[in-house]
Amino acid sequence: MFTIESNDRETKARTGTMHLPHGPVETPVFMPVGTNGTIKAIYHSTVEKMGFKLILGNTYHLYLRPGTELIDRYGGLHRFSNWKHNILTDSGGFQVFSLAPFRKIREEGVHFRSHVDGSYHTLTPEKVFEVQQILRSDIIMPLDVCTPPELSYKEALDALEMTTRWARRSVDRWKNREEGYDGKLFAIVQGNFYKDLRKRSAEELIALDTPGIAIGGLSVGEEYPVYQEFLASTAEHLPQEKPRYLMGIGNPEYILDAVENGIDLFDCVLPTRIARNGGAFTPEGIIHLKKAPHEFDQDPIQEGCQCEACRNYSRAYLRHLIKTREMLGPMLITEHNLLFLYNFLEDIKSAIRRGEFASFKKEFLSRYISSRRIRGDHE
Repeated sequence: MFTIESNDRETKARTGTMHLPHGPVETPVFMPVGTNGTIKAIYHSTVEKMGFKLILGNTYHLYLRPGTELIDRYGGLHRFSNWKHNILTDSGGFQVFSLAPFRKIREEGVHFRSHVDGSYHTLTPEKVFEVQQILRSDIIMPLDVCTPPELSYKEALDALEMTTRWARRSVDRWKNREEGYDGKLFAIVQGNFYKDLRKRSAEELIALDTPGIAIGGLSVGEEYPVYQEFLASTAEHLPQEKPRYLMGIGNPEYILDAVENGIDLFDCVLPTRIARNGGAFTPEGIIHLKKAPHEFDQDPIQEGCQCEACRNYSRAYLRHLIKTREMLGPMLITEHNLLFLYNFLEDIKSAIRRGEFASFKKEFLSRYISSRRIRGDHE
């Protein structure tokens, strides 16, 4: 399902193409997050016109609301949401992880209380796959045990072993999927912040021979140098011939580090979340349109950008929309942020094809003011 097309001269960065049920996807690629079957504050048609061919949905949220019965009547999430291209669905492992007071992890699966109505549910590896099969996901993520930083070695080991056992069950269920359904399963490497455990997790999951492989448990609150260190030490154990997915990153700095280490896919709610509060990406860093200096600012967010906001509106007007909580503000800034990241990845791919990714990264970061403190990794 994956073809590597070019490699950078000085780094592990590469370009390629994933061949998925709803069409090819060029990599490296950023995937906008549509947790509830929609990317917040933007039309699917606008996302499509930008050029995105792969977006995310979330199994946990869609399972609870609207429920699989309704989506099944439409033949899957694509038709239900009128998205014609590919969809990756997260298993919901992170959402369960974030519901610590309301869940219990057992060998069978995860028993939890819904954040929607307080009802109790159990998600097993098999059930998580079956929900995604109903959704007709193009990329399927198995149930895993996501862990926070500063976990003890014994706890991290237990979570790793559970993740591996659940992955084996997920693979067994995937191999017996419905005839005609060809969603691609990606195993998820865990191991917390212990290098030997991450190496062990990678080796155990590679043996399962899933079409792709993901790195989980990073960008969960650790310091940036720790992220860089464990990204590099984990990525070096992943197979070259398969697509690699780093879950939950959206800052340009994090993306550049990921690409440098040979990562092909990444996702984050950051560009849409900060947009709802007036945060906009620019080549010089994230600007905050709520702030007073923009009250009389007649400039667009970014000169030369072809999004609706930059072509037709000033920073002052966008600030007014955000301050008065008008819906148009988040819609315009969301479009800008997603187009910024789409074009950023297009520039990255061009630099890799020229063999000049290292110099591209250096030049970009020489202008870009750090946004590491602005988080929006998961939703």
